[in-house]
Amino acid sequence: MVNLQQSLTKELLQANKTGAYSYSTIVDCNTRKYNGLLVVPLAEFEGRNHVLISSLDATVIQHGAEFNLGLHKYPGDNYSPKGHKYIRQFECDGIPTTIYRVGGVILSREKIFMSFENRILIRYTLLEAHSPTKLRFKPFLAFRDTNALSHENNQINKDYQVVDNGIKMCLYPGFPELHMQFSVKNEFVYQPDWYRDIEYMKEQERGYEFKEDLFVPGYFEMPIKKGQSITFSASLDPMPSNKIKKAFDDEKAQRQPRTSFTNCLKSATYQFYNKHKDGQRYILAGYPWFKCRARDMFVALPGCTLSADNPKLFEAIMKTGEKALRNYMGEQPLDCDVTEIDAPDVPLWMIWAVQQYAKEMGQSKAVEKYGQLLLDTMDFLMNQRHKNLFVHENGLVYSYGKDKPVSWMNSTMYGKPLVPRSGYLVEFNALWYNALRFVANIARELGEDYQADNMESLAAKCGQSFVSVFRNGYGYLYDYVDGDMVDWSVRPNQIFAASLDFSPLDKMQKKQVLDIVTKELLTPKGLRTLSPKSMGYNPVFEGPEDRRTWAYHQGTAWPWLMGAYLEAYLKIYRMSGLNFAERCIYEFEDDLIDRGISSISELFDGNPPYRGRGGIAFAMSVAEILRVKKLISKLSENSAQL
Repeated sequence: MVNLQQSLTKELLQANKTGAYSYSTIVDCNTRKYNGLLVVPLAEFEGRNHVLISSLDATVIQHGAEFNLGLHKYPGDNYSPKGHKYIRQFECDGIPTTIYRVGGVILSREKIFMSFENRILIRYTLLEAHSPTKLRFKPFLAFRDTNALSHENNQINKDYQVVDNGIKMCLYPGFPELHMQFSVKNEFVYQPDWYRDIEYMKEQERGYEFKEDLFVPGYFEMPIKKGQSITFSASLDPMPSNKIKKAFDDEKAQRQPRTSFTNCLKSATYQFYNKHKDGQRYILAGYPWFKCRARDMFVALPGCTLSADNPKLFEAIMKTGEKALRNYMGEQPLDCDVTEIDAPDVPLWMIWAVQQYAKEMGQSKAVEKYGQLLLDTMDFLMNQRHKNLFVHENGLVYSYGKDKPVSWMNSTMYGKPLVPRSGYLVEFNALWYNALRFVANIARELGEDYQADNMESLAAKCGQSFVSVFRNGYGYLYDYVDGDMVDWSVRPNQIFAASLDFSPLDKMQKKQVLDIVTKELLTPKGLRTLSPKSMGYNPVFEGPEDRRTWAYHQGTAWPWLMGAYLEAYLKIYRMSGLNFAERCIYEFEDDLIDRGISSISELFDGNPPYRGRGGIAFAMSVAEILRVKKLISKLSENSAQL
């Protein structure tokens, strides 16, 4: 903890069901503009996230001596007031808890973010003290968008109003009021000032503006006795001070202990659940800068719900997904906060998600709940009503992606796709073949034999074309084919042709795909997006935006692809592949205590030491690791019974 080179790379995020969060490093030194003690999506600003409180500095006072526990970075690589040197212990098995020691004073701090309310609660407990002790709390306020930075100005409203054991403030017009309260009586000393040129090193590394001025209205001060606890509350809404302690205790009792790798992953899934006031539920793509994207939602849905033993949540989120998809197919207003619903592969990933539900809950239940949706979706696609997914005479599906990215490889440079995947995309057609076979079975069960016959006939044509179009003489699959344009790059998208339940490849062909993916793309942190042998390989995702964009899908490793890879591996090697699959999964265990604590990053560098990059918590990464881990557990149980 006292080694900033190590501790500043470890970040902890606590999020609730509205998309609000509290996020910083484990030593409470903010290194990003996205960090903040209270970050809330504001309806007044189109639901964008805003940092209201950047941080809260606590100071221990004894015999007139002050020991500030805060930490900020200033120009010249100066850190002040270096409160991290007082840290003696940090743990987050239950809720994040930090133990400070200042001479004879031992103080614990527990931090919790309420599940269904945009409120941060911090409890300070004086564990040991031999002299009268006071605590002082100094809030650093920002009131700005997470994509902007605050600077000293004359437009700020420095006024405050007294509320129950605290104050409320609103720095700028249009913002809601911020309530800062304590569970005990305190004295607020009004001493407004700006703290200037606080630096965020991660933004500097990324080539963005990185200096900020934060407003401090004054400080709260109160005595504390040995064994006493004081709880701080910050929210848009007031809370009776006599209820703050109970609110903290109730929230703490609901937390699932992070006592195992599986529990950590399950706990991480709850960060991505999002429930709006209208009752609609979503899966956020990740933190700190993602919203709900249709493809990410359907890919992450089985792992974040079924693999976390919560099928009811699958059904609740699927209800929102179905609404979005039906509105798109019916050319109606979307009427929900799902973006990129028009991506060509979104309907195919939805069908895949329902397929996982059928395997977990039984096909009859899947037919009952989603049978008609599947038939309507296939009718929509087969009758050429999608604006960018066309069924050709050879049975394959075609998408135009030269002007705008159409797949999950969506990096752009100068307004154009950096990886211009266009034409017959390999994973689109693997998903399409799988959808035709799966939904044909559903149609039979619903008595729709005519539709089933059409899908089976088209699937047979698609299967033959798939092999002839994508498979090359080296045994792997082209990434995309568009007329005479054939992409020979070895990319991970071909793995879905070996992992899906219905595949146009035979076992030998699947094994050839798996072998080359293993040889050229497999890393301990996922599959590389491009083989090191391919032109343009760029495995390190760091530096300014242009450099990062060039690397985004040109060699970086993505954890979510490990789900399809290990599923394909187990389909081929069955029980004999269990040990290898388990070793691959547990390669991610170290990541739960690095970078984003108790979660898995969006991507990793494609070369050693495979550093985590991008979003610190990514829904598809967590979901697919959890999904394939459950698959491994089931096979292990079956093996033990034999």
